[in-house]
Amino acid sequence: MIERVQRPDYLNKLIEFRDKDIIKIITGIRRCGKSTLLDLYEEYLIENGVSESNIIHMNMESLKYRDLLSYIPFYEYVSNHIVKGQKNYLIFDELQAVTNWEKAIESFRLDYDVDIYITGSNAYLLSTEFSTLLSGRYVEIRVLPLSFKEFLTFYEFNPDVSIDEKFQKYLQYGGMPILREFEFNTARINQVLEGIYSTVILRDILERNNTADHALLNKLVIYLADNIGSITSPNNIGNVLAHEGVIEVEKRKSNVAGKTVDKYISMLKSAFVFYPIGRYDIKGKQLLKTLGKNYIIDLGFRNMLLGYRDADRGHILENIVFLELIRRDYRVSIGKIGDTEVDFIAEKPDEKLYIQVTETMMGEATRERELRPLRAIPDNYEKIVLSMDKSFIKSYDGIKSINIIEFLLGE
Repeated sequence: MIERVQRPDYLNKLIEFRDKDIIKIITGIRRCGKSTLLDLYEEYLIENGVSESNIIHMNMESLKYRDLLSYIPFYEYVSNHIVKGQKNYLIFDELQAVTNWEKAIESFRLDYDVDIYITGSNAYLLSTEFSTLLSGRYVEIRVLPLSFKEFLTFYEFNPDVSIDEKFQKYLQYGGMPILREFEFNTARINQVLEGIYSTVILRDILERNNTADHALLNKLVIYLADNIGSITSPNNIGNVLAHEGVIEVEKRKSNVAGKTVDKYISMLKSAFVFYPIGRYDIKGKQLLKTLGKNYIIDLGFRNMLLGYRDADRGHILENIVFLELIRRDYRVSIGKIGDTEVDFIAEKPDEKLYIQVTETMMGEATRERELRPLRAIPDNYEKIVLSMDKSFIKSYDGIKSINIIEFLLGE
């Protein structure tokens, strides 16, 4: 039996919410570790005195439950297995397979003493209908592929492998947990990633959007993967794809191409393949409606689609930092200050960071380019430049300089 990956940060979040009267919804792209997390949580419950008979754990994509894919038979089956008069723990994997599942979940809350945990591989799980029905009574726990810190504990390396070499492996193969089984065999890893990618496209996007064009969707994924971290807009992308003949001729002369691209990006966001983020005018203190960036959920997918290359290393590092900020529960946007950009504004209720990401600060022109927008920000929140430099210089006029690997291994 393959040893389960331990994800203590996520497990501790579930433990913190245990027995609170809110539904715990664990979301994330397929094969990122959601089901394993729930297995670990079930083990925790049993180790802490919960009887197995008080835990109902079902994966709704299993054929075992093929007759329960509508909310009424699903509700009746679970109700028949609940231990009446006692606390029960309901754990449902891939619940989006059940039609109108939210009605059953609300009834469990009303009818029994239950603590409910749900996973889903697309954001339709958090649809308007569900949000309306259970407004204020759920919390989303977003699971991402392995962080670099997790990657280091997950794989076994020879003692002579440097931290830089390990980081290079992370950039090349990404953090999907299943890849540990293939010991950095590039051909096998790409086959596995291609299988996951195809499943996401077919099951989590095209099945739910049956009028979507498969070829256009794939072309858009490749375009977005090739342009991670670049400022763009649906209209600009639509023009590019129309010029390449991917979008129909009659759609080129209007904003239909842009609207089509916007709809497809929304589908990819819902399946957790890409994270679109918007721009914030720092001086004007408002979100801007045009132009943004898109980051891919895992660089392994990008390298599988495009082939591994180091040419746009700055944007690759930017993607890594973005995902780490999301892991750390920051709300992230791009900053606009005058005619310059700040890579990330990272916010929590009691904290704000301005962050620039670059491969190196060694060249004078590069250093000035990265520092200029941070110096232009009029407030006193912390400003940081992240780079791959290993330098004794830790600050530029009060702007912190931190090595990216050190940042990723920090808290």
